[in-house]
Amino acid sequence: MKLTNRSKVVSNKEMTFMEKLYLPEIFKGMAITLKHAIAGPKGKVYSYPEVQKPRTKIWRGLHVLKRDEEGRERCTACGLCAVTCPAEAITMTGAERTKDEQHLYREEKYASVYEINMLRCIFCGLCEEACPKSAIYLTDRLVDVETNRGSFIYGKDKLVEKINERIDITERQSELQKKSVK
Repeated sequence: MKLTNRSKVVSNKEMTFMEKLYLPEIFKGMAITLKHAIAGPKGKVYSYPEVQKPRTKIWRGLHVLKRDEEGRERCTACGLCAVTCPAEAITMTGAERTKDEQHLYREEKYASVYEINMLRCIFCGLCEEACPKSAIYLTDRLVDVETNRGSFIYGKDKLVEKINERIDITERQSELQKKSVK
């Protein structure tokens, strides 16, 4: 019984000597390559890294863990970013803050270990959408080139923004995120 009408008759005809050599097809391919080489590049060409290609405002690049106005970390180690990450690139360990750490963290609970495996990350932006405290954002910066795989696991030392080097993410924030930060 036929389910579809898509069956094809396969021919097993013998190939000629020239077809067995594949020379005509090789010459056709070389002609196409030569034609493209003579025509030159289409569109705008950038001499990277001297000239960088402009990126959109909503470019999803390097992650950053934000601080509040007082310099305290916003992350409360709720784990929603790690749960929503489809690539399972985010891992964290929560801890309770002590009385002498009140100036470092906003809430009683904080992420003592926060790591993102940049080799697994697909830069989808779901982590920043899931965060109830607006603690994590994807910036317009590129991920650095590294020489070994272990260097691509970014900890808090690389992710938390420096107090004197704040990163502006207002272009990436939704209206709901802007209201929740205030």
